[in-house]
Amino acid sequence: MMKVFKLFSGRFVMVPIIAAMLLIVSCNKNDDNNNRGPVAGLMTFNLAPDQENVAFTISNNYLGNSTLGYTSYSGSYLPIYVGDREVRSLNYSTGSTLAIAQKTFLDSNYYSVFLLGYKGGYRNTITTDTLAKLAASPGKAWVRYVNAIADSTVTSTVNIADGSETTINESAAYGAVSGFKQVSAGTVSTAINSSAFSTTRDINLEENKVYTVLFVGDPTLPSDEVKKVQVKFIVNGTLTP
Repeated sequence: MMKVFKLFSGRFVMVPIIAAMLLIVSCNKNDDNNNRGPVAGLMTFNLAPDQENVAFTISNNYLGNSTLGYTSYSGSYLPIYVGDREVRSLNYSTGSTLAIAQKTFLDSNYYSVFLLGYKGGYRNTITTDTLAKLAASPGKAWVRYVNAIADSTVTSTVNIADGSETTINESAAYGAVSGFKQVSAGTVSTAINSSAFSTTRDINLEENKVYTVLFVGDPTLPSDEVKKVQVKFIVNGTLTP
């Protein structure tokens, strides 16, 4: 069951992918989700191919009551306290820290944290998601990408085109996260190419929705249907006039 709801006042509406996430958020007594003061929204992603049981903490408080498998994400922007805070990703099975990052979170702003890496080298990449600057427009959607393909030695070329024009055609180092770009709603082609790998996928974008395209995978595992290089995408939310 899909549900649309607003975390903050304004024109951006978050769309959780799993309705059960709402219950998880509301029931957690050990994190930021029950605060009464100024809040920001943080979406978490596990894009590390060799990590299957990842937890995130913010200032040593767990975010949500569930861990994330590979290519999973929190399903919505989780409310957090604002201020200068530490975001840590952990292998929940062993309790070992994977990566740490610091970020100053501002009231009523949205952010994403992507766990990237493999084979012992990981990073938390935190982005400011400038959703307040995006406007609803008839026949249009918004899209960005993250290059999470686990090969830090090559620079790739990313192409995202909506049929009538090329919206994004640029070089993207490992770990790069683009800004949101407006495209025509409907079928959009996505591709990433390098000297070591390439993959393409057509995706269908709905009007006034905001998307993140995830270029993910391990180039050394081309026969692994889960961990091979591929394109996935998620819906960040929906813009309203």
